Amino acid sequence: MYNSLAVFCGSKLGKNPNYEADAKALGKWMATHNITLIYGGGSVGIMGAIANSVMDNGGEVKGVIPKVLLEWEQEHNNISELHVVEDMHIRKKMMYEMCDAAVILPGGHGTLDELFEMLTWNTLKIHSKKIFLLNTDGYYQHLIAHIEHMTKEGFLYENWRERLIVADSVEFIFDFLDGDKN
Repeated sequence: MYNSLAVFCGSKLGKNPNYEADAKALGKWMATHNITLIYGGGSVGIMGAIANSVMDNGGEVKGVIPKVLLEWEQEHNNISELHVVEDMHIRKKMMYEMCDAAVILPGGHGTLDELFEMLTWNTLKIHSKKIFLLNTDGYYQHLIAHIEHMTKEGFLYENWRERLIVADSVEFIFDFLDGDKN
């Protein structure tokens, strides 16, 4: 059963309006299914969009933001709970501990850092939480191709698709989580 999802995503909206639309759809679905959002604690970009969507639909939102990002990501003061922590490492560890699975939405360097740290921990069997990569309008297509290249070149220890579930739509994630009741 999934009671909470960590969502890693951009503190900017990006150029494609579908990034924000998918974040809002995921947020609404989470709220209506009583799944708590665990996220980076910001009020801007895709982060703000998903948090607002969960809150607007009566859901619960727990943010974790490091002190260094209080101004940059503009901490969200209208969520259920906000944890201000010392640094990024504490933020990521706390988010991993609070969630039952993770969803990666479009984002920048920070989002990729969070994706690869969680994926690495999963590969090393530090945890076994499901990780979904939402490939909205092919946003992560080049990354997926590069991971395939790493496989072809012999740098991965196992089939990466057993660790990272690529979803081309939020509906795929909804269906997967609805069908995987652990």
